[in-house]
Amino acid sequence: MELLKQRIVEDGIVKPGNVLKVDSFLNHQIDVELLNAIAAEFERIYGDRPISKVFTIEASGIAVACVVAQRFGVPLVFAKKAQSINLDGESFTTRIESYTHKRVYDVIVSKKYLSASDHILIIDDFLANGCSLDGLIDIAETAGATIEGIGIVIEKSFQLGGTQIRKRGYPLASLAIIEAMDAETGEIVFA
Repeated sequence: MELLKQRIVEDGIVKPGNVLKVDSFLNHQIDVELLNAIAAEFERIYGDRPISKVFTIEASGIAVACVVAQRFGVPLVFAKKAQSINLDGESFTTRIESYTHKRVYDVIVSKKYLSASDHILIIDDFLANGCSLDGLIDIAETAGATIEGIGIVIEKSFQLGGTQIRKRGYPLASLAIIEAMDAETGEIVFA
């Protein structure tokens, strides 16, 4: 998606440790028009699938997933990273390690909101090592839901997450795939 790539080049900041900072338009301050274009692209890719829910993890994937869910006319369900007093009843849980935050989370989804009758589209902002995505897939499979597709805004292909997910046979579409980044020069190379 050329519009997204252009925005990454113009406003993305490459930081040491293979971190791409896009908080000026994607995951802190949000360019809603760009999100609409991203959602339209995911609708173009997965619009022929019987999507009943969009599924993501908190926090930065929620904005993208919300606009995607609106395009599909379905609810958005997001996995929470902390137990809350207003989460009642049984829930699906799994553990994920955040690449960005360098910590392990127990993620939770109420069984009221995800079931074997669901056909889900998983959406997230980034794919690096794939830990968050593995957790979402684990929850979806435990619920018996059908994973109709996985949509990623930015994938770092020099990390193994995308390769591993594709080897498992999941339909994965990433809108911008970065094959190399240099923190010293700020250079970003797209696949």
